[in-house]
Amino acid sequence: MRLAIDAMGGDFAPAEIVRGAVAARDALAQDEIVLVGDEGAIRAELQASGAGLDRLSIVHASQAVGMAEAPVEAVRKKPDSSMRRAMELMARREVDAVISAGNTGAFVAAAHMVARRLPGIRRPGISIILPTYHGPVVLIDVGANVDCRPTHLFQYGLMASLYSRKMFGTENPRVGILSIGEESQKGNDLAREASDLLEASELNFRGNAEGRDLFNGRFDVVVCDGFVGNIVLKCVEAMAENLFQTIREELKEMEPAVTAKLGPALANLQRRHDSAEYGGAPLLGVDGIVIICHGNSRARAVANAFRAAANYARTQVNREIVETVAKMKEGGE
Repeated sequence: MRLAIDAMGGDFAPAEIVRGAVAARDALAQDEIVLVGDEGAIRAELQASGAGLDRLSIVHASQAVGMAEAPVEAVRKKPDSSMRRAMELMARREVDAVISAGNTGAFVAAAHMVARRLPGIRRPGISIILPTYHGPVVLIDVGANVDCRPTHLFQYGLMASLYSRKMFGTENPRVGILSIGEESQKGNDLAREASDLLEASELNFRGNAEGRDLFNGRFDVVVCDGFVGNIVLKCVEAMAENLFQTIREELKEMEPAVTAKLGPALANLQRRHDSAEYGGAPLLGVDGIVIICHGNSRARAVANAFRAAANYARTQVNREIVETVAKMKEGGE
């Protein structure tokens, strides 16, 4: 399997991207890593890390998309950007997946313009994993589409259900739609109309999900539009960071013997809830595998993004999405 990454995308590119790619190469014994970007800069980072080129290759790109650039304009006006070149490799089936910590909007635009959508899918959606006490919860969409139609939300529920089942072994994922109350009449027109579509389908739809339901074990998949989802994502991340910071400060006031006992447990808990542990978020619905990383991703997050991409490819989630959508069309849904 060949996995490509936009080596120039992200706040700490190319240094942390290259370091993460090298770590992924060492962990994924059967896969090849393709670094796309300024060849001179990439080689300098590889030399600094002492890494050889075994199962590592470089595809030169003379341009890079900045984090603040207008997404569609950047993709169109920079045809030799590392982001677009990586996406083109996947579109030509020269690589199996593409990863970037760069401009999310531009990366999503490149996926639309270059890789295209899976047959039958109206809009791709970004899905993230919320680690909870009860198990992983898939939240979709968290920013790909801020203006959605009911059909888009229905397809998000379908794709995320298949993703949850294939990636996490969830037998029959419980699907909810994020709303302002659990009663069926609550919510805006989009939520109510999407609920009707989900209710009429063969998905295990359990109705409206309130914000608290993201963490209480009632749902395995929660669907929303990208405007709401992105706000939820940033709020949850900030809350988790603030909570752990508060706990660390409290520990400083305790006796060293107590801190020594609690420290390892807290470190393990923080690792389990760290977004870097999951690496990146898949853009479900694209004809290929697209993994979106945080702009501030360090080497560990990048390495885990490669792991997520490899797992996604091996579980063949996309094939199941296409087959399921085709069967629904045959059945008249």
